[in-house]
Amino acid sequence: MRITVFGATGGIGGHVVQQALAAGHEVTAVVRASSPYEVQGVEVVRVAGLTEADPLLDAVDGRDAVISGVGPRTAKSGAVASGSTRSILAAMTKTGVRRFVAVSAAPIGPTPPGESFLNRRLLLPMIRAIAADVYADLRVMEADIASSGTDWTVVRPPKLTKRPLTGKYRTSIGGIVPAGYLIGRADVAHLMLAAVADPAMVDQTVGVAY
Repeated sequence: MRITVFGATGGIGGHVVQQALAAGHEVTAVVRASSPYEVQGVEVVRVAGLTEADPLLDAVDGRDAVISGVGPRTAKSGAVASGSTRSILAAMTKTGVRRFVAVSAAPIGPTPPGESFLNRRLLLPMIRAIAADVYADLRVMEADIASSGTDWTVVRPPKLTKRPLTGKYRTSIGGIVPAGYLIGRADVAHLMLAAVADPAMVDQTVGVAY
């Protein structure tokens, strides 16, 4: 399979690249023009930014799937994901590429049934308030993806960790995982790659957590 990865220099995107290579996929990594990024076996496409679709066409054209790990690095990063994703989606539309998997965040999803009182009334509202601008941007991104006409999947992880790949985690199609507090970036990447070939995850949000 030929896969293009956006956000390849980030925590999740970096794991996507490595795991895709290990699985035998042909990988294209899209990075900023100033990045020294080089990975053996990876085609690297350097762009000035992700604000326009046309510079992304060569990176997307002819691929079987596009995976985006683009997102805010901190709670103060503000609007990062929606504008970049809009350009990626436009490039996919122009080149006829349909399969798209992107990362969002668990607080965007509905509070799971059966969630504890502490989580429902204190923890989740506090998290949503602290990073309100980030989550507002992710909501815009998710809405754009859902209306894009692509065969999309949006993965919603909770707090990210550096835990090595386990391949063992819980998922919730259409929701978020109850009492799901943590997930390793490597396992988020694992799920995103698995989602590419899973028809049950097409046009769905998918919660993931340990």
